[in-house]
Amino acid sequence: MKFVCYLTTTFFLLISFTFYSCTSNKEAEEAESGSPQETLPRVAIAGLGIESSTFSPALTHEEAFHARYGDEVFSRYPFLSQDEPHRNRAVWFPTVVGKSIPGGAVTRETYESLVNQTLERLEENLPYDGLFLDIHGAMSVVGLDDPEGDYIKRIREVVGTETLISTSMDLHGNVSMRLAQHTDLITCYRMAPHEDALESKERALDNLLTRLENGKGKPAYKAWIRVPILLPGEKTSTRIEPGKSLYAQVDPATQQEGVIDAAIWMGYPWADEPRNHGVVMVTGDDQEKVSSAAEKLAKSFWEVRNEFEFVAPTATLHEALDKAVVSDKQPFMISDSGDNPTAGGAGDVTWTLKEILERPEFKTAEGPSLIYASIPGPKFVEKAIEAGVGGKIDALAGANVDDRFAPPVRLAGTVEAIEHGDRDAETEVVVKVGSAHVIVTKKRKPYHHESDFTNLGLYPRETDIVVVKIGYLVPELYDMRADWLLALTPGGVDQDLERLDYKRLQRPIFPLDKDMEDPELDAQLVPASDEI
Repeated sequence: MKFVCYLTTTFFLLISFTFYSCTSNKEAEEAESGSPQETLPRVAIAGLGIESSTFSPALTHEEAFHARYGDEVFSRYPFLSQDEPHRNRAVWFPTVVGKSIPGGAVTRETYESLVNQTLERLEENLPYDGLFLDIHGAMSVVGLDDPEGDYIKRIREVVGTETLISTSMDLHGNVSMRLAQHTDLITCYRMAPHEDALESKERALDNLLTRLENGKGKPAYKAWIRVPILLPGEKTSTRIEPGKSLYAQVDPATQQEGVIDAAIWMGYPWADEPRNHGVVMVTGDDQEKVSSAAEKLAKSFWEVRNEFEFVAPTATLHEALDKAVVSDKQPFMISDSGDNPTAGGAGDVTWTLKEILERPEFKTAEGPSLIYASIPGPKFVEKAIEAGVGGKIDALAGANVDDRFAPPVRLAGTVEAIEHGDRDAETEVVVKVGSAHVIVTKKRKPYHHESDFTNLGLYPRETDIVVVKIGYLVPELYDMRADWLLALTPGGVDQDLERLDYKRLQRPIFPLDKDMEDPELDAQLVPASDEI
């Protein structure tokens, strides 16, 4: 059997790298042949995740998802490592899990390809007792409303209504009624920044396994409430009030007998779709407790709507630079928030970089040291490679995708670093222009970790000003900052939502309709997935 398994695996690895390893095949065979594993539940894994801005002209293609197949999927979840307890609680059938950094809408071809690959792999090992669905909740697809709702419905058509589905999400996702109907258990992060991402995914998985092990299966009740609020994540951080206290109410709600899980979704503000709004959802077996917990959370959310403020002091870019150049705090960080690639911006808007390079303070090497991270420019990267480290370069970068606010920017300077092999950027170049170190990438890349800079020979802690395409600072940058301003810059994820041309949102909605009447926030009980 081992020899046959080895040959089979070798053959399939040579042609696709997408089939299960011998370990998974062996587990499945044992489950079917009467071994002790036959008592374990059969659980599949699937997931697609991205935040997609419909206000960005960018499009997202399949390679951006870096999809993992079969046993490769386990590497996404440390709590499913071979020696972890959860691994021994089920016979696992990982299919396809793809996660992309945020961007523009996903092409329909990409979406159909990834979904169909998932469905084909699910069909191979039917039936399943459970399915762990790992999604973000803010995917936009060209020509398709509510992709996650479509995705889970199509999964249901393959696995059937008896399979218990537990869904893990980002709190900036959207929960449509269709998604709520077809999932059985559902949860989302309780922290922004998302320091509890893995914890939340593990909670979703544990909820699933526990309900299979105790025989209770689908929860008797799912309460769903639309909360007509849509705010950027930079205003809803759980580091500060009122987000901190609001999300602190979630866990106590889950500790009641008869409640399985509770969650608050802020929704995703940079997609103009009817499903984009706040949602509260609670699952459990006690109707009164499930409904009352949902209503309490929803009302708490609504009551603090006017208290949400930006997580950092905000300013125009001009104001932010004025303050940064005279500051004695190092590093002074500025968020170039309107084109934040981790929120869905194209990442190649040049407006901010153009404004920086036009200022006299940065025109000579003696000016304040500045790092700009980053701007995509594949042709610029090619020329930098030709010039080599230490060589001179004079070429254009950026605005290949989003040129609405400024054209490609001219960078004339010295190539100081070239690095190949980054997962997102592929190739990174540092060019010194005056006193600014500009990072140019072959493909867009977010800069979240100190090592992202030091790998390029840049030292942000010793730099006067660090400008990053980001919104709220992720933990490493936040801990590194000496001072910080969030610049309200233009782009596909403009923080000033009133500047966006919404046409399809369900109105009224706060804060676009500041004087709207208080909404009805009564719990709506969602039909079980086998009753639709």
